[in-house]
Amino acid sequence: MPLPNRFRRPRPRRRARSLAGQLFAMQVVIVAMVVSGIAVLVYVNAAERAEDAAKDRVTAAARAVADAPSVAAAIRGEDPTAALQPYAEQVRRDTGVSFITIMSPDGIRWTHPDTQQIGLPFLGHIEGAQRGGTFTETYTGTLGASVRVVTPVRDDGRIVGLVSVGITLEAITDQVRDQLAVLIGIAAAALAVGGLGTYLANARLRRHTHGMAADELSRMYDYHQATLHAVREGLILLDADRRVALCNDAARELLGLPGDVVGSYVADLGLPASLTGALLAAEPRVDEVHLTAERVVVVNTSPVRGGERRGTVVTLRDHTDLQSLTGELDSVRGFAEALRSQAHEASNRLHAVVSLIELGRTQEAVEFATAELRLAQALTDRVVAAVAEPVLAALLLGKAAEANERGVELTVTEDSRIDDGVLPASLTSRDLVTLLGNLVDNALDAAIEGAAQTTARPHVEVTARTDDGELLLRVTDSGRGVDPAVVREVFLRGWTTKSHGHGLGLALVEQTARRAGGTVDLDRAVGGGASFTVRLPLRGEVRT
Repeated sequence: MPLPNRFRRPRPRRRARSLAGQLFAMQVVIVAMVVSGIAVLVYVNAAERAEDAAKDRVTAAARAVADAPSVAAAIRGEDPTAALQPYAEQVRRDTGVSFITIMSPDGIRWTHPDTQQIGLPFLGHIEGAQRGGTFTETYTGTLGASVRVVTPVRDDGRIVGLVSVGITLEAITDQVRDQLAVLIGIAAAALAVGGLGTYLANARLRRHTHGMAADELSRMYDYHQATLHAVREGLILLDADRRVALCNDAARELLGLPGDVVGSYVADLGLPASLTGALLAAEPRVDEVHLTAERVVVVNTSPVRGGERRGTVVTLRDHTDLQSLTGELDSVRGFAEALRSQAHEASNRLHAVVSLIELGRTQEAVEFATAELRLAQALTDRVVAAVAEPVLAALLLGKAAEANERGVELTVTEDSRIDDGVLPASLTSRDLVTLLGNLVDNALDAAIEGAAQTTARPHVEVTARTDDGELLLRVTDSGRGVDPAVVREVFLRGWTTKSHGHGLGLALVEQTARRAGGTVDLDRAVGGGASFTVRLPLRGEVRT
C-alpha cells in the first residue's frame, strides 16, 4: 500500500548548475553567435567584392580586346570568325573569363566558346554599346547567369563591331566558396580561442564562488544580511586601505557611528585614539577593553590573509554592564573583606578584653573596649548623618573599613551632606559606585605609594554634598600627586601608575560623569597629593 503524500520523503532537488558554469555556457553561446555573425558578414562582403572584382576584370578584358588593332583588321576581312575565334579563345583562357564574344554592330556573333552559337544573335542588351558606350549587367545567356560587359570596337571613329566579356555567377561562387573554407577555418580558430579564454576565466570564477549556483549565492547573501542584523555582537570589516567595507547595526550602536559609514576611513570615524589604533594595528588584538563616548567595548581583530593582507575583521562586544557589575562586585568584595577584617579585629580585641579581665584589670578592659567602640561608632555616625543616600553611605563605610585595614586614614569632611531623595532617578546606584568607588580606590593606592617616602600616616579625604543644583564628589589623597604634563592623559584608557591593572578606573569615571552631563576635574591638593572633583547636575525626577 503506498504511503500518503504527506508521509512521503521529498525528492532531493536537483542541484542547479554553478554560476561559473552558467556564465560559461552563456559566454560560449555569445562567442559562437558573434563569430558566426562575423563570418556571415565577411562571406557576404567577400561575395560582393568578388562580383565587383569580376566586373572590373571583364571590363578591362573587353576594352583590351576592343582596342586591339588586329580585331578591327579582322572585322574588315572577308571571314571575321576565322581570324577572331582563335584569338578570343586564347584571350579567354589567359584572362580566366567565362566567355569573349565578338559580334557585328547588330549583334550577330562572330566568336563564342560554343561554336554552335556562332552566327546567332547575342542574348543580352547591346543598345548602350551601339550608341558608343560601355556598360555592365548581369544577364542569363547561353552559359547561364553571368556578369558581362559590352563595349564597341571602333575603326576610324566608326563602330564596326561589339565585344562582350563575361564571367558566370557559378564561377564567381566557386571562387567565393574557396575563400569560405579559409573563412570557416579562421572562425573555428577564433571560436576555439574565445572558448578557451572563457573557460579559463570561468574556472577562476568557479574557484572564487566555490562552485555555487546563482540561487545559492543569492540565498547566502540573504542569510548574510539577516545574520548581520540579528547578531548582537558588533562586526566591522575593513579593507586593505583601512576603509569600512561592512558595518552591522550592533557595531554602529556600540561605537555611536552615523547611519552609513561604508567606504569611510577608520581614522575619520571620530573614535577614541586608543580604539582607532587597535583597529589600524597590523597584528591581531584579543579581548582588548576600550572606551567609547558612552560604552566599554571588548575589541578583537583578525587580519584577513590570502597571500597578502586583504583587510581586517573586527568584532565588538558590549562590556559596559559587565564592567559596572564588576565594579559593584569589587565593592561588595571590599565590603566582605572589610567585614572579615573587622571580625578578625573584633576577635583580637575580645581576646584582649578577656585577658585583661582574667588579669583582674577590669577598669582597663572597659576603657579599651569602649574606646574602640567610640571610634567605630563616631565614623558610622558621621557618615550616616552626612550622607543619607544609602548606597553612598554603605560605600563610604566599606571603603573606610578597607582603608583602616590598609593603614590609611579615611575621613569625611564636615561640610559633606546629601539628604535622602535629592538625587535624580537618572543617576543610578551603579553610576554612584563607579564614580566614588574608583576615585577612592585610586586615592588609597596613591596615598599608600606616597607614604613609602614619608613617616606620616597616609590619609584620604572625601567630600560629598549637594550645592546649587549639583552633586559634588571630591576625593583628595596624600600621595605624590599627578605630573602636570600628563594631566590630560589621566582620563584616557590605559593610563595608570600601578604595576598591574588596565587603567580603566579614571576613564570609567570620566565616561560616567560625561554620560550624566557632568564634569571631572583634577587639581593638586594642599598637601601635595591629587584632588579629583566630580560635578553632576541634579535634574529630572527625584529617586524615591
